[in-house]
Amino acid sequence: MDSQKELSGKKVLLMAFATGIIVANLNYIQPIEGLIATSFQVSKATVGVVAMLTQLGYAFGLLLIVPLGDIFNRYHLIQVMLGFSILALFMAFFAPSITIFGVASLLVGITSVAPQIIIPYAAYLAPSLHQGKVLGNVLSGLLTGILLSRSVSGLLGSVLDWQYVYLIAAFICTILLVILHLYLPRDPRQHQRMNYGKVLASLPKLLAKEKHLQGSAINGFCLFGVSNVLWSTLAFYLADQYHLGSGVAGLLGLLGITGVLFASIIGRLVDTYSARMTIGLGILFSTLAFVIFAFIGQLFIGLIVGIVLLDLGTQFGQVSNQAIVQSLSLEASSRNNSVFMFSYFLGGSLGTFFATLAWSHLGWVGVCSVAAVFLILALLGHLLLKEPQKLQKVG
Repeated sequence: MDSQKELSGKKVLLMAFATGIIVANLNYIQPIEGLIATSFQVSKATVGVVAMLTQLGYAFGLLLIVPLGDIFNRYHLIQVMLGFSILALFMAFFAPSITIFGVASLLVGITSVAPQIIIPYAAYLAPSLHQGKVLGNVLSGLLTGILLSRSVSGLLGSVLDWQYVYLIAAFICTILLVILHLYLPRDPRQHQRMNYGKVLASLPKLLAKEKHLQGSAINGFCLFGVSNVLWSTLAFYLADQYHLGSGVAGLLGLLGITGVLFASIIGRLVDTYSARMTIGLGILFSTLAFVIFAFIGQLFIGLIVGIVLLDLGTQFGQVSNQAIVQSLSLEASSRNNSVFMFSYFLGGSLGTFFATLAWSHLGWVGVCSVAAVFLILALLGHLLLKEPQKLQKVG
């Protein structure tokens, strides 16, 4: 590897900004699910399935597309995927029926995988002693995109037809594509001679070989599943409990700023102390959040405190797991990330599906019960597949 590889602060900021803009595409649907149901005259459960398709599509994009980062030029691959994502957003805007919108949502998920190509790219380019810090900064952009997407979507949905959320997103991504073409760091790697079939065939082997990859996959599955249990049903709960609309659901997304502010700190904690400790904290914060939701979620202050704790728990898990995954292998960094993020968003899609289903039949009690199942699985994974105390730095 090029010993002169370097990643300036401005480049890190650009990569963080790009991950936030692109990952936002996955979350626009959450605060406006009720509006979409009304527009297409379908049930909330049907829109919940469409929301699940977005994340399920993302999970399969992670599995089938992200590994290409290990054999193709990442500078070009990131831009190609962003271009396809723009087309999918336009399709969502013009969709005349829930069926076409569902297909568009699936394609939005599949094509919006560029952040998961950017993350191992940033880790590759970062100085080896500061990989945790760089990943924390890039993941700050990722979480910012997630929380602002909910806020922007909810607010736009309260003043414009919901379809314009996707039109505006398409134009923003088009501007980003031009910026990345001009300023994204060029890929200094020599391309590996490995065909696509062998890349995909290597994924289960990597998972079987790496115990810590197994642990991160299970933990990511559970903690992102728990996060989506809340965010996929919050708009329904606000309407039912408080008679509030999508704008308030979007504004509550801004509470996730706590997680953003802590991301680089979490990265430094992982570098200095222990990934096992920070993942344990992630499970603890997420559990406390749903204890609060279950017992005092009917109070608005309970929702606020719980959301802050949940986003903090999600960020502790995300940064810690990414640091573990990127410490495993330089040559297989994209593939390891693909396995981890496939599990991560598979958990998210199932959290969305089961939470929406539980809301339809059991209300808020059912939603909190689904979260409890995910949290128990996270704790069992934490106890049985122990995360590393210290990370091996690659690079």
